[in-house]
Amino acid sequence: MHDGHIATACAARDALATRVHMMPAADPPHRPPPGANALQRAHMLDLAIVGHAGLVLDRRELARPGRSYTIDTLRELRRELGPDQPIALLLGADNFIGLASWHDWQQLADYAHFVVAARPGVALDHDLPAELRQWARPRWADAPAAMRKSPAGMLFRLNQPLHPVSASQVRQLIAVHGAWRELVPAAVADYIGAEGLYPARTGVHSPL
Repeated sequence: MHDGHIATACAARDALATRVHMMPAADPPHRPPPGANALQRAHMLDLAIVGHAGLVLDRRELARPGRSYTIDTLRELRRELGPDQPIALLLGADNFIGLASWHDWQQLADYAHFVVAARPGVALDHDLPAELRQWARPRWADAPAAMRKSPAGMLFRLNQPLHPVSASQVRQLIAVHGAWRELVPAAVADYIGAEGLYPARTGVHSPL
């Protein structure tokens, strides 16, 4: 959880005039464990959003057994909120270009809109795979207001100040004792240091 994540969540909160639920995944299906377990990642997120009104930690995926598939989370939210409440899923452009590899990806838009945050080095007009580009083309909205008129199915590009450092780069800097503390909220940096998270790898993968 670095400063870029918080800035993106705040930009979405302001653009859509709504609360943003931050959901750490218990068992991310698209990548190996990132160097901290689910409870540690949730705690870091809790620390990171202190003082940011409208950002809320949502632990629902931690309470659900098995892989953390987004489609299951959206179905659960839809059951809770009913058929007419607009729901939007916030994700980075770097994740969006890989959407076609997600579990039941074509059904996601049946349950929610997408808010796609710009990322350095990712050009949505050029980098989308052909299948995803065709699927996305008729769904793009020009303004957040359009998404309030229907419960799901639209895409919106969120433009916000770009942060060039990724979470994986922050973890790499920690592992090699580089300059990383200024890239994350101070409370999160203190927690990472106290817990000894993200050590250098020695060839044997550790889930912690």
